[in-house]
Amino acid sequence: MRQLPKQLQGLRIPVVASPLFIISNPDLVIAQCKAGIVGSFPALNAREAAGEPIMLEAWLKRITEELDRHNQSNPDFPAAPFAVNQIVHRSNARLERDIEICHKWKVPIWITSLGARVEVNEAAHDCGGISLHDIINNRFARKAIEKGADGLIAVAAGAGGHAGAQSPLALISEIREWFNGPVLLSGAISTGRSILAAQAMGADLAYIGSPFIATEEANADQAYKQMIVESGAEDIVYSSLFTGVHGNYLKPSIIRAGMDPDNLETADASSMNFGEGRSKPKSWKEIWGAGQGIGAVKDVVPARALVDRLAQEYDAAKAEMREIVNG
Repeated sequence: MRQLPKQLQGLRIPVVASPLFIISNPDLVIAQCKAGIVGSFPALNAREAAGEPIMLEAWLKRITEELDRHNQSNPDFPAAPFAVNQIVHRSNARLERDIEICHKWKVPIWITSLGARVEVNEAAHDCGGISLHDIINNRFARKAIEKGADGLIAVAAGAGGHAGAQSPLALISEIREWFNGPVLLSGAISTGRSILAAQAMGADLAYIGSPFIATEEANADQAYKQMIVESGAEDIVYSSLFTGVHGNYLKPSIIRAGMDPDNLETADASSMNFGEGRSKPKSWKEIWGAGQGIGAVKDVVPARALVDRLAQEYDAAKAEMREIVNG
């Protein structure tokens, strides 16, 4: 058995909720952690206008203090730790500032995306945290570990947001040939059975995003949430047009924006921009991302109810597999 870092032990189910750009906020993160899974948000979601107090400070203060109060009141059922996602891209002018703030607040889990940087991993370790880096292939996985990441998030085919194109079976197998540390798997995981399947493939935990879009706490348009509920895997389009990096998007939102989802242009990574002055065509404002696992999402529910469902399904799947293995 692999020994996981303490931040990833003792969870109700082996799940990290992925950081959803714009959508993840303190309400959602706190609800996820209180329900027993790791909640997370991108640092760039915490935005303030010029001259206003730094929003990331306010978010970290609220999350830290509220989870501390919960743990004091519920010593037998403590909350899971939380994670902050740092987008390590040259257009992110806030990166150094946000690293300092997360170090100050001793963020327990750091998730890095779009670039592996030694100094980010060092900052995480210096404040007692761990770093997990998301990757889409084995080559990027090796680079991340060489630069000091503690674990990997394998973003396989079918994942929401910026997703890879490799089968999870192939990606996890290649990583496990040389890496025995923490591995999380992302890609169409939206049921308890698929969480168990991720572990059977060799991952330690599942990394789940799209189902949490359709929760009451999520900072998403109600029409977006309803589109998640009404859509399935066949409604997902894989395209690089909208950010310059391939990702999965809801076909109905593309059609509603006046575009043909079967004939989209391509874009390269040079068009990606996380700076304050970024802009995109007005017609793209409501192009919404989602992964292929959304067929399991039937209603908009509180985050706690979603975690309850996943936990019940996970326990049932384990019991079923025991019967199969034992004949």
